[in-house]
Amino acid sequence: MWNALKPTSRFALRVWQLAILVVILAIWQIASNDPKIAFFFGRPLGVWGKIWNWFVVNRDIYHHLGITLTETLLAFVIGTLAGLGVGLWLGLSRMASAILDPYIKAANSMPRVILAPIFAMWFGLGIWSKVALAVTLVFFIVFFNVYQGVREVSPTLLDNARMLGADRRQLLRQVYLPSATSWVFSSLHTSIGLAFVGAVVGEYLGSAAGVGYLILQAEGTLDVDTVFAGIFVLTACALVLDTLVGIVEKHLMKWQPKSGETEKL
Repeated sequence: MWNALKPTSRFALRVWQLAILVVILAIWQIASNDPKIAFFFGRPLGVWGKIWNWFVVNRDIYHHLGITLTETLLAFVIGTLAGLGVGLWLGLSRMASAILDPYIKAANSMPRVILAPIFAMWFGLGIWSKVALAVTLVFFIVFFNVYQGVREVSPTLLDNARMLGADRRQLLRQVYLPSATSWVFSSLHTSIGLAFVGAVVGEYLGSAAGVGYLILQAEGTLDVDTVFAGIFVLTACALVLDTLVGIVEKHLMKWQPKSGETEKL
């Protein structure tokens, strides 16, 4: 969609997006002059001041942010690889899929947040209990997308590949994986946010470090500026990681026609 826009259109779009952000911040700042509103929503300048102190003055955010990012990236990688592997396996094996189907649905229906105390008992209060919780959130998103991508491979395409002499390994590498790739990347954009959710929720329930821990401490003292500062820092990190996933996706999905080219066809 973005590539189909002309440079002038993209510039105008960015201007409008920036203008909306400025208007929101201006309204927030003006409204926060009321102490009652400031108590619940904080002040933009106070939030910015806290972020500035974290990163520039005191520089005490890097340790906590490093822990949260480590938990998030580990969960993202482990959950993605596990979802990819299991999704391919069950997508290709109809018997195994039929046998495990009720168990997968039951596990997916379970509110995974309630597993946090169990993971804390199993893995302690270090990073691995947070990683385990976040993995459960990432896994099912990737799994169902890969499973669906494998199941939606055209039977005609498979028959043609077999007629040309493709064996099972070649079918997997040249037919199933390319078919599932677009589904995988669509799930990864969602998985990034869920990996952060799992890490932060785990830090809420028991930790001594991490951005989630800082937010929890701020909530205990009713420091709403620090709460919003932590939220904005986590959001910015999630956007950066999502952008990196988009760059990798664009590099690996060059074979897909762009939206403008598709319309011309």
